[in-house]
Amino acid sequence: MLASLVGPFKPITWILPFWPVLLISFIAALPGTWLCKELAIKFGVVDKPDGAVKTHSKPIAYLGGLGILFGFATGILAGLFLLEQVEMLKPYLKLLIGILGGASVACFVGLVDDLLDIRPSRKILGQLFAASILIAAGIRPNLSVIFTQLGMHIPAALDTILGVPIVIIFVLGATNSLNLLDGLDGLCAGVTAIITLGMLILAVHIGTWNLSSTGDPVRAIVGLSLVGGALGFLPFNKSPAKIFMGDAGSMLLGFVVAAMMILFAERQPLWWMASLMIFGLPILDTAVALIRRLLNKRPLFVSDRGHIYDQLIDRGIPLKKTVVICYLLAGIYAIIGLIMCPLRHRYAIIILAVTTVISAAVIWKMGFLKMEGLRGAVKKPSQ
Repeated sequence: MLASLVGPFKPITWILPFWPVLLISFIAALPGTWLCKELAIKFGVVDKPDGAVKTHSKPIAYLGGLGILFGFATGILAGLFLLEQVEMLKPYLKLLIGILGGASVACFVGLVDDLLDIRPSRKILGQLFAASILIAAGIRPNLSVIFTQLGMHIPAALDTILGVPIVIIFVLGATNSLNLLDGLDGLCAGVTAIITLGMLILAVHIGTWNLSSTGDPVRAIVGLSLVGGALGFLPFNKSPAKIFMGDAGSMLLGFVVAAMMILFAERQPLWWMASLMIFGLPILDTAVALIRRLLNKRPLFVSDRGHIYDQLIDRGIPLKKTVVICYLLAGIYAIIGLIMCPLRHRYAIIILAVTTVISAAVIWKMGFLKMEGLRGAVKKPSQ
């Protein structure tokens, strides 16, 4: 297994020429977020506490998602410049512009919701439009190759037909999962950075085997840009937060992570499974919230305090410690995903199944599926 961690075709340092993208996106996101904070305060674009789900003590500036977008977009443009310098731009231009375009649409839809509180159906339409940009750019799972690896064959037409709904499912799932995870200071941006770092390590591993037809530079540039944008926003969002990313930020982050997972569905089913495991914490949190509401006969799409981080807070764990716990959980899922990558498919599936069972058992044992009160908040333990 260890021998297959690093392939013989490229050195593990192949990603180093792209590292300026991380620095540039981070440096751009810092002043971009600061400017968004100042503009939000000046024009009264703030998130007001409601005492139920929004438990912060005073109004907090919105528009942080625009700061993340500025950092991410600057990183993508820097990546395009680097590719141009080595005369490698043409094969990757459409893919990178497609991801940047879709991310901008996702951020804009979230921003409109932050400002106008639009209906969920309109948000979904906006997410579908963002997903269609990915499809138009040629970013969809290569199911024919994946099925071939599994000993099966599907026609090219069926490959395309099946690929479209998969892209839509991934975009809707990831954008809304990270939107639901955006509930504590520093949580969503920090978890997204950890997830993306895990996917970058996966991309480096794949690159050393030279198996990618889509191109390792795309995953490298997108991942480094997203990490830089998230980390540039984080100093302003850590507790006590000076600015929130809002739906503009969480939908942007979710869309880009979805695009990265689809890029891993290129050749080996194992890459796709590993990326899903790396994204494990948002999947788990969303599943817990929805299953909890379903079991307790509550509306599925009405906000409550049923998320993992809410339940930790309601059990008396301080906010900063709760965020650290979530970071650790995100890191554990990322490590498990990376452990899966050099294994045979059957062993990776076993690890995936065991991790799912253990996660479900812990959730059940901790009582996270129980609900009390109007919004499902559990009582704090008596002192």
